[in-house]
Amino acid sequence: MKLWSDAWAEFVPFLSFDVGIRKVICSTNAIESVNARIRKAVRARGHFPNEAAALKCIYMALMSLDPTGKGRMRWTMRWKAPLNAFQIAFEGHLNPSNN
Repeated sequence: MKLWSDAWAEFVPFLSFDVGIRKVICSTNAIESVNARIRKAVRARGHFPNEAAALKCIYMALMSLDPTGKGRMRWTMRWKAPLNAFQIAFEGHLNPSNN
């Protein structure tokens, strides 16, 4: 109970957000998955002769997550509602992108 009462002032504003926004804020599985893939690739390599080699390793690990490029369409469809909710909630603060 003390944890809830101490954090109540920070938690209540969270409830005023749209459900789509709350899901985005609470879900970190995708981010954790990407971080795990990067750690695995870096750990397998062990060491790098220079920064460019390390960046290339990270780039290759990220590209291996979606080798066909079809994941972008699934991502776009899954994030359409939350992005619209962000646009409404923070009108004038987000710049729309056509990419």
